[in-house]
Amino acid sequence: MKISKTLIAIIAVVVILGGWAASAYNSMVGVQESATTALANVQSTYQRRADLIPNLVETVKGYAAHEKQTLEDVVAARSKATQITLDPANLTPEKLKEFQQAQGELGSALGRLIAIQENYPDLKANQNFLDLQAQLEGTENRINEARNSFNAAVQKYNVVIRSFPKNILAGMFGFSQMTKFEAEAGAEKAPQVKF
Repeated sequence: MKISKTLIAIIAVVVILGGWAASAYNSMVGVQESATTALANVQSTYQRRADLIPNLVETVKGYAAHEKQTLEDVVAARSKATQITLDPANLTPEKLKEFQQAQGELGSALGRLIAIQENYPDLKANQNFLDLQAQLEGTENRINEARNSFNAAVQKYNVVIRSFPKNILAGMFGFSQMTKFEAEAGAEKAPQVKF
């Protein structure tokens, strides 16, 4: 039985296209996993901050009992921020904005709490407070780095799935664009601490 050259050419083209499609699909899965891992790292960093807050609040309570409203605001903001979680499989711009808003409110409340130290020299010198303040500052830096890493991973993923010809396969297999973290409205203005 003799195989025609046309049949061999068709088989070769199908094998090449199949190999390319498998490679393209796997690369899209890889960059998507990098982006979802980066998102998990962001959430983990926010969780670290949420875990530190009860210790900070308890330390400050001992020195600033009459700053009850500020402490209550921090506790309420922490509660709200920890109730909102992000699901990488269902990450919408609205969910990301809601998450960012809750985290922003918590950051603002923490800023007011940290500012209390100016009114309480004993608190300022308290080693527990200083340690917690340093931990929170480090956590805020980690949050920023985690968000930047997430945005870089999302950018890489979005470029891969939007580039021709992978965009054809991306549409066929349900890969869709992911949303990046963005600055909150008014973030360009320096915060004002008032008592």
